[in-house]
Amino acid sequence: MAILPKKNKNGFYEIRLESIGGLGANLAGKMLAESGVLGSGFNGSNFASYGSEKKGSPVKSFIRFADEDTEIRDHSPIEEPNVIGIFHEALYKMVDVVSGLQPDGIVLVNSTRNFDEIKEDLKLSYGTLAIVDALGISVEEKTKVNTAMLGALFRICDFLDAESMKNVIRKTFEKKYPHLVEPNIRTFERGYNEVQFKEYMVPKDAEGKSFSKSAPFFGYETQVIGGTIIAQGNSLLKDMSGSRQGFLPSWDSEKCIHCAACDTACPDFCFVWKEGEDKRGRKQMFLSGIDYQYCKGCLKCVDACPTNALAEIREVLGFAEENSVKHNHPLLAGSVEK
Repeated sequence: MAILPKKNKNGFYEIRLESIGGLGANLAGKMLAESGVLGSGFNGSNFASYGSEKKGSPVKSFIRFADEDTEIRDHSPIEEPNVIGIFHEALYKMVDVVSGLQPDGIVLVNSTRNFDEIKEDLKLSYGTLAIVDALGISVEEKTKVNTAMLGALFRICDFLDAESMKNVIRKTFEKKYPHLVEPNIRTFERGYNEVQFKEYMVPKDAEGKSFSKSAPFFGYETQVIGGTIIAQGNSLLKDMSGSRQGFLPSWDSEKCIHCAACDTACPDFCFVWKEGEDKRGRKQMFLSGIDYQYCKGCLKCVDACPTNALAEIREVLGFAEENSVKHNHPLLAGSVEK
């Protein structure tokens, strides 16, 4: 019988997964809990928190484990986790992903960057940081990010039985998708073996990160009478970079024929146009670049481009900022200028 390495005051070992819709964190939480219960004999619970669960929107998955003699009657969101798994590293721009982390907690991040850069972005002072290139593994094995993250999580939670997780993978895929069983097992094993760790010394008087829950700007006490929205549609203000799943389009101006097929396929404001004259002196709109603030990485533009001027590339830190061509919205200032 496995034994939990540490427990909170209620006798639970708690894990929180931070992700976006489309990366499989919801399913990963279910599989993780199932493996802990059936394979290691723990009591366990799992549930997720999300809105429409559409691709790119924030998702949280919660997993609790307890010894067999401890019942789990708490089904509230996990605020002070022992382990946090971050499926998409850019989430920290939108969500406080390490909120409530225990002082000696472990944070697992899907990334290729170095430890110190990630530590600075997450504002971690101490604890253990784990990094695995889950996206790279999943691309090579033609699977999903969640299976590689599960492999790394099982390396962290060494009180769980990795073999039982492989049985759960088989059970999950063998009926509908038997061809995905072996690739997902390989992905799980690679995540388990390729995760790397760095520990930052925890002072004796260390305190956990305070838990914060974001609240809407307007509520029943602060909303303008009548429920009036005082600003115009504000999607122009949003930064959609946190919705990308690791890939974005790269534009080659030399191959571009300015046909606007990309803009027709794009669901947002990504493509920036400028008026000019063609070789015959006729007025025409010319593509001048991509405003990556609005790019969610759907890559519909890449499929639509007839000349391969747009190509799919894996996103690296700083690429979007360095290559972005910004839109000019003259009336955008929180409300319409008079």
